[in-house]
Amino acid sequence: MKNVLNTDLSGKVAVVTGAGGVLCSEFSRVLARAGAKVALLDINEEAAEAVAAAIRQEGGKARAYRCDVLSAENCRQVADQVQRDLGPCDILLNGAGGNNPRATTDKEYYFEGDLDAEVKSFFDLSADGVSFVFNLNFLGTLLPTQAFARQMLGRPGCNILNISSMNAFTPLTKIPAYSGAKAAISNFTQWLAVHFSKAGIRVNAIAPGFFVTKQNEKLLFDEAGSPTPRTGKILAATPMGRFGKAEELSGAVLFLLNNEAASFITGVVLPIDGGFSAYSGV
Repeated sequence: MKNVLNTDLSGKVAVVTGAGGVLCSEFSRVLARAGAKVALLDINEEAAEAVAAAIRQEGGKARAYRCDVLSAENCRQVADQVQRDLGPCDILLNGAGGNNPRATTDKEYYFEGDLDAEVKSFFDLSADGVSFVFNLNFLGTLLPTQAFARQMLGRPGCNILNISSMNAFTPLTKIPAYSGAKAAISNFTQWLAVHFSKAGIRVNAIAPGFFVTKQNEKLLFDEAGSPTPRTGKILAATPMGRFGKAEELSGAVLFLLNNEAASFITGVVLPIDGGFSAYSGV
């Protein structure tokens, strides 16, 4: 996708966590095409390297790093290595996150008898599963921010961009931990924006609606690849009547990172959801 806003990130170092995933790999390519040197971080280094190699083949500058966003020590180690390899971080895109079946109920509603039935109800969600999802999303944003924002201090014009979700505004059924974690990301984005406002660091977030990724495809399509009833409900509640495409997030990313176009914007969470959050269902 071309740089529709002509955002110039030449000479800047951009760090993307979760860079091996569907959306964050696209963000990494977009940042590289805008001229940034991109550090692609992922627990799956092989996946990150595949994206980095594709960026280099296009003529961009990119390096992959294995990073566990739930380890403060590892985040600091990777931050130091990125600074040695590419220079201090100018842009941090916190994309690592996701859901887990251990924190997902089988049914949307509780009905009498579910407690003793062969279904995973709200009462069957494990503390470990819920903690994992919440930590992956919230701590997985906080810890990389601690590691990389340190390199931004005293260098006005740096940016942090978090990935929230439209379910931070209205929680989705079946995924309470993920919905709550993304609501925390939106709140944390506002907190960080205020906290770093005197340091010249802008902090914003995007809130994607429904995009098909590796983490949600099993909820959206069955084993034969046919849409599930949940997909039908989603599309019926999305005025534009379709899922989003990864490249359709690029314009918002480039806009919020543009220090000329968005210089007075900090602490916002921008929905990109095909109208989902605006539709009442009537």
